[in-house]
Amino acid sequence: MLNDATCFKAVYIVCGYTDLRAGIDRLAALVETQTGNRPYVPDALYLFCGKRTDRIKGLVWEGDGWLLLYKRLSESRFQWPRTPEEVRELTPQQFRWLMEGLTITPKKSVRPVEPPEYIG
Repeated sequence: MLNDATCFKAVYIVCGYTDLRAGIDRLAALVETQTGNRPYVPDALYLFCGKRTDRIKGLVWEGDGWLLLYKRLSESRFQWPRTPEEVRELTPQQFRWLMEGLTITPKKSVRPVEPPEYIG
């Protein structure tokens, strides 16, 4: 479900370390204090990550109550942004990579190759 977030109208990443022992009420209060917005937006997913980075929690308001999601990777870790400067808009493919524990940025940049000069 979290690998493909097309069912959500918006996905928000809560930066930094979150104590994943927190329940629904504390996570909802965290969204409100960090963003200044009320978290009662239907079909909006708020994602939280702890220090271990192998598990995340998701919080969704469904109009009549909260849905709490939990995901733990078995062999890798989430590449989680820890500061607001690290957060950026993700493509659907980058979001899937993030949920699979893969990096969303390439490790080395690709430079354009100059065509060889024609000697003739």
